[in-house]
Amino acid sequence: MKITVKDICINYIQYGSGSKDMVLLHGWGQNIAMMKPLGDMFSDRYRVTILDLPGFGESSEPSHAWSISDYADLLEAFLEKVHVKKPILMGHSFGGRIAIYYAATHVIAKLCLFGSPCIRRQDELPLKVRILKQLKKVPGLNRLSDVAKQYIGSRDYKAASPVMRDTLVQVVNQDLSDYARKITVPTLLIWGENDEEAPVEEARELEHLIPDAGLIVFPGFGHYAYLENRNQVYIILDKFL
Repeated sequence: MKITVKDICINYIQYGSGSKDMVLLHGWGQNIAMMKPLGDMFSDRYRVTILDLPGFGESSEPSHAWSISDYADLLEAFLEKVHVKKPILMGHSFGGRIAIYYAATHVIAKLCLFGSPCIRRQDELPLKVRILKQLKKVPGLNRLSDVAKQYIGSRDYKAASPVMRDTLVQVVNQDLSDYARKITVPTLLIWGENDEEAPVEEARELEHLIPDAGLIVFPGFGHYAYLENRNQVYIILDKFL
């Protein structure tokens, strides 16, 4: 389905049953399909909403470089249009960064973050390049390699538009520590011990920043632990929710 929000065409899916809403936000260079396996696990009890964030998948690009706050504002307007209130919000990586900001400034029910960097870090390689390099080293994703190749972003960093390159610079350089401190809802952090994009040390610091947070670390897994170890993730999320 597609809907226009703030002059941006947003591609999204909304499915499932239940009186409570669950909203899933994908990582940089990804789209709906990388979060749908997670949504499918809970669609029998929740109404699940997953969108292609602006600049990814089938959603249009913003007209200028966006910050995390711009994405959060878009999310607020989008959720209002699709009649979602006080959702359970989950985000992976870049989507988790948006979720941190959104949870600090809007009303939600609960928050779950997967490998979501919060603290500003200086990196030599662009985020997209680092994620693709890391993905190739993850044995647990071998069986998902075809899916991953399709959905780890249709736009290679080198082929990305100037707008999205400038957006990348803005979103990865913003430190979200102050926003993390403002989150009051129960928060679950699920991390891979070997995550090189969002090191587990950051997860431990994030756990201390958020007043009501708990951290689960999966030994031997990396940045895509939420997909690599879906059975355990489901059990943990089921108890948390």
